[in-house]
Amino acid sequence: MRHAIAILACVGALGCGGLRLNIIDSAFQRPSNVAVYFTVDTATGDPVTGLESEDFRIYEDGTIVSVAESQQTIVNPEVAAEHYTLVLVDMSGSVSESDQVPLIEAATQQLTSQLADHQRVGIYAFDGSEEIHRITPFTQSEGAASAGAGRLSGFRPRDPSTNLHGAVVAAITELDQALERSRTPLRFGTVVVFTDGTDRAARVSASEMSDAIESSPYDFFAIGVGDEIDEGVLGNVGREGYVMVDDTEAIDGAFQRIGERILRMTQRYYLLSYCSPARAGMHTVTVEATSEGAAGSVSYEFDAEGFGPNCNSERPPPFDTSQGGATPRNRQRRDRGQRFEIRAQVVAE
Repeated sequence: MRHAIAILACVGALGCGGLRLNIIDSAFQRPSNVAVYFTVDTATGDPVTGLESEDFRIYEDGTIVSVAESQQTIVNPEVAAEHYTLVLVDMSGSVSESDQVPLIEAATQQLTSQLADHQRVGIYAFDGSEEIHRITPFTQSEGAASAGAGRLSGFRPRDPSTNLHGAVVAAITELDQALERSRTPLRFGTVVVFTDGTDRAARVSASEMSDAIESSPYDFFAIGVGDEIDEGVLGNVGREGYVMVDDTEAIDGAFQRIGERILRMTQRYYLLSYCSPARAGMHTVTVEATSEGAAGSVSYEFDAEGFGPNCNSERPPPFDTSQGGATPRNRQRRDRGQRFEIRAQVVAE
């Protein structure tokens, strides 16, 4: 197994024409297979989805590679990558004793239905306890995920307080363990947190939670409902986006917004594979993407020693499986001033 070396990644609009490409992993193998797994975003950080093979051009040492001769193709990324989403639901006393539970249950069922076809989804609840409570394990079965969400109405808190900070840290650990068990080469995680208030238990400090989030490779979204929500805290939890909901009847719409965002971020990953015409030596490959008049590129190097004919570009790439756990996303995080915020008021019908 040998791996390509990324040597350039676009980080802004000026040098890259409006698209940012970030390599997650790359690999090459005999007879002449070259593959790269990467993301495509706009210069402002929005995911670019729905690109097809013809939206990419491949250059070797500055010369374009024939699409037909190289069998250039977008391979189903599921052969190399898995995405996990942990839905963390506040079931502290203020929630479990309110009329919000049926709405939360229905919204969680909708969210899991949105995601289960594309990734593994697990549902966990938290209250004032030190640990989080598993409602349903990670599954790609829409029926199993939906049934798990349906058990939220039967949840009774062991401690009526709210251990928000500790629950987020525990969710990171839970995702770590789930991804460690996966044998798929590339593994990615997302945490979605629903809460109606701030941390009351004080088991874990806000700074400890923030440090855990910042050092984590996962994406974090948050949904806050009610008057007790501290928007600053919600923004710290929902690093990749958050929703503020004033009307409890709009909870369903908030979950749907977050689900759509997660799907778009998942669908911005591409596994581009082709058969190289090179037969020896080191070569620089540039992948260029175009979308709606914007363009961007990323380059890397590979060694073609021993390359030859009879290549099949659909062959799964030999990505490294030795590291285990979550795969680093290799992208710059938005700073807090630029963080994507889902703030639109959701109006219940």
